[in-house]
Amino acid sequence: MTEHSGAEGAQPTLYRVMLLNDDVTPMEFVVRVLERFFDLDREGAMRLMLRVHHEGIGACGSYPRVEADRKVAEVLAFAREHQHPLQCVLERIPTA
Repeated sequence: MTEHSGAEGAQPTLYRVMLLNDDVTPMEFVVRVLERFFDLDREGAMRLMLRVHHEGIGACGSYPRVEADRKVAEVLAFAREHQHPLQCVLERIPTA
């Protein structure tokens, strides 16, 4: 079932996938996550990694709920597999 914002045929509600900064996860690992799970090129991944590092949080993309949940789960599993505490969360994007 797809979550909708109201009217028939309306676009599904989108969710922003966010990475959170921590003081342990290596910057290079964050770049790898951004390239692998969010299809960013090296330059875009470096820019976003630095934003997360300096601002504490950064948006990786906006997706329908099922896809956003999947991306969060994949990132968290990958981080755990590599023994990093990297956190990834989602937030609902308000509809107009």
